[in-house]
Amino acid sequence: MTDAPVPAPRTRRPRGAAESLASIVLAFESIIAFLGGLVIYGLRPFPESVAPWWGIVAGTVVAVLMIVTTRFLRYPWGIALGWALQVVVALGAILVPGLALVALIFGGMYAYATIKGAALDRRNAELAANPPEQAGTANGD
Repeated sequence: MTDAPVPAPRTRRPRGAAESLASIVLAFESIIAFLGGLVIYGLRPFPESVAPWWGIVAGTVVAVLMIVTTRFLRYPWGIALGWALQVVVALGAILVPGLALVALIFGGMYAYATIKGAALDRRNAELAANPPEQAGTANGD
């Protein structure tokens, strides 16, 4: 019996608040995007020359893109891609006006996640670089 070295557990990359919050919003919005595709399929807003199943395809593609985008939110272009997907959902309101409400709600949540999350990340970085002075010392002085 040989004693093989046990590999050290892999440490996770620290994620910022903006990345975490934006990924949560996009993950939940992907479900709504897929359901929006089903609504487009059911309402058949396309002209007769376009098959209605394209609504399901569009909803699925947008949903998958949202899930994939959550992996790239650590980069500035990943945040921009998330904004582009918000625009795509808003453009879906041309076919189904109800998607305007979805775009407004999730767009607002994505805006809050990216803006407030970035502010929290800046504050945390500043606190890590310049820790606040302790009010008292450990020995009670």
